[in-house]
Amino acid sequence: MAAMINVGFQNCFNFILLCLFSLLCYSLLFRKPSSRQDAYGCDLPPSPPSLPIIGHLHLILSSLVHKSFQKISSKYGPLLHLCIFNVPIVLVSSASVAYDIFRVHDVNVSSRGPPPFEESLLFGSSSFISAPYGDYWKFMKKLMVTKLLGPQALERSRTIRADELYRLYANLLDKAMKKESVEIGKETMKLTNNTICKMIMGRSCSEETGEAERVRGLVTESTSLTTNFFLAAILRKPLKMLGISLFKEEIMGVSRRFDEVLETILVEHEEKMEEHHQGTDMMDVLLEAYEDENAEYKITRNHIKSLFVELFFAGTDTSAQSIQWTMAEIISNPKILERLREEIDFVVGKTRMIQETDLPKLPYLQAVIKEGLRLHPPLPLLVRTFQEGCKIRGFYVPEKTTLIGNAYVMMRDPNVWEDPEEFKPERFLASSRLRKDEERREQALKYIPFGSGRRGCPGSNLGYLFIGTAVGLMVQCFDWRIKGDKVNMDEAGGLNLTMAHPLKCTPVPRNQPLLAANLQMPSS
Repeated sequence: MAAMINVGFQNCFNFILLCLFSLLCYSLLFRKPSSRQDAYGCDLPPSPPSLPIIGHLHLILSSLVHKSFQKISSKYGPLLHLCIFNVPIVLVSSASVAYDIFRVHDVNVSSRGPPPFEESLLFGSSSFISAPYGDYWKFMKKLMVTKLLGPQALERSRTIRADELYRLYANLLDKAMKKESVEIGKETMKLTNNTICKMIMGRSCSEETGEAERVRGLVTESTSLTTNFFLAAILRKPLKMLGISLFKEEIMGVSRRFDEVLETILVEHEEKMEEHHQGTDMMDVLLEAYEDENAEYKITRNHIKSLFVELFFAGTDTSAQSIQWTMAEIISNPKILERLREEIDFVVGKTRMIQETDLPKLPYLQAVIKEGLRLHPPLPLLVRTFQEGCKIRGFYVPEKTTLIGNAYVMMRDPNVWEDPEEFKPERFLASSRLRKDEERREQALKYIPFGSGRRGCPGSNLGYLFIGTAVGLMVQCFDWRIKGDKVNMDEAGGLNLTMAHPLKCTPVPRNQPLLAANLQMPSS
């Protein structure tokens, strides 16, 4: 995968250079920017040396984009002005600078730039994730936090997640009995994908009927295209001027296949509603809003489809990767594994499997999960757009400037984290003893695995449930044997933080009474 992304970057780079090295392109892209900074009497943030035409593109032309940005910020500072062709970017790499921005300018940076492909279901014009901060976004955010992903909605779907967690356990147990190795990422991808499928579509979606597997394949394709999305979004304006649609064919291909799956499911749900079927899955909730003539905002079928594509995209692979990273850290730290297992055995016991309702009583498990997310955030870069020009720490930032917050670097900032590169869950156990002012600093954007501000991820609670129960299950029920002396923790390329060498282990059953107590699938 990393090699493919490197080739993609290089081909893209060469192609764009061929297009831009002409007098026409030079005249189009090098018009002098207006000096609106004079209104504030201050300059743009500092900027590294750049090259003609391409600006700072050469500094980030790497498969590990967050690492490239980290290298730039470590040399030039935590607040920088970059330019890729004629696209202005402000790069933020410290929690204190991010806090200054979000404390004063949260609304100003609560939108993202126009989508590179408006007709795409993923990050297109009907997208929730890339929607501007306005009536549609506010309506959908309210719907998500109240009826789709809020506490009551999660409680209603708890049995679905329990069933799928048990399915993971049974599959791992089968592999253990056969002494077969498993790829943790693939197994947990099935868990998260099947669960979200059922939460969205109802119990008709299952591994046996094929919908879940088809969706999982599309999610994998979408994830592999994240770097392409990023490039297409950043380079949208200069490429549009040249009549170039970068990566459009492959992105729209995935979008069309998603559309086919979701249209079929929409029609099935509409037919059930005509028969007065009272469903409680997410599709039913969205269809009720769709047909409500008095709704605050009139959503379309494409709004529904786009939201579900983004739920699949944001909730399956990212959670699966977080589980894999956290298990890799736990296996690499035997003392942490032993302490975690002691806590689970004491609270849950050895005769039943861990449940979501156990999580609040397992503070060390919660600390382990938070520490895993700190070191390995699912999406290391946060991308927004300044809607208006503003002043940041004495520097002027023009309107329509892209804001890139390097969450990966912020959560490894030595100024706010002791031993930032080490996996130390204990750092999160001390938070309850902090003074109030220190607690506020704790929230001041030094820990942001799910983003921050108004555009923070509304599914973070679901993510914690996925990671907490899956990691708890694997620690409680199995020992894990790896090949070699240690786990390879190298990162792969792309905008999602993935392992270059997927974690492969052989599970060994423990807690024999637990095995006997779980021979039957929990009833639905």
